[in-house]
Amino acid sequence: MGEGKGSTLVHLLVVVLSLVAFGFAIAAERRRSVGTVVKDDITNSTYCVYNSDVATGYGVGAFLFLLSGESLLMGVTKCMCFGRPLAPGSDRAWSIIYFVSSWLTFLVAEACLIAGATRNAYHTKYRGMIYAQNFSCETLRKGVFIAGAVFVVATMILNVYYYMYFAKATTTMPAHKANRTNSTVGMTGYA
Repeated sequence: MGEGKGSTLVHLLVVVLSLVAFGFAIAAERRRSVGTVVKDDITNSTYCVYNSDVATGYGVGAFLFLLSGESLLMGVTKCMCFGRPLAPGSDRAWSIIYFVSSWLTFLVAEACLIAGATRNAYHTKYRGMIYAQNFSCETLRKGVFIAGAVFVVATMILNVYYYMYFAKATTTMPAHKANRTNSTVGMTGYA
């Protein structure tokens, strides 16, 4: 890492993994399962038929790509807990702020994505008899994957800033104490 900039490869990988997760989240929202009520004439019951379950796979894909991007960044920075201490100053403060914020948005994004994927995969086949009134097939509510996608982008932005300030805080040389090679205290050897 030179001049507090950080590794360009790490920046690039975090952004690409987050953008792929964003794309999967958008695709999952567009391909949510839609159920239609079908009547079974033989048993005189109704059931739901769902068109596709591909959104579940997209949601899980988004979850995994975001998780791998976050894992990569936390592995490189050693989760701010291990490794060299950060130099005191504003870079360290901003690094901590972005670290906490990125983790919060990451957790919300992951919760939205996995909850959407789980709920989208949940289908009830038999709903009841034909004389049941006002029923519809259960589907995932609109916007769950979109909320996950928004938090994916927020996590990506915060991760980029976190890594940028983390790199600055680790490359800044700590303030050294006074140079004591020319001490005048009288501790020199006798010649």
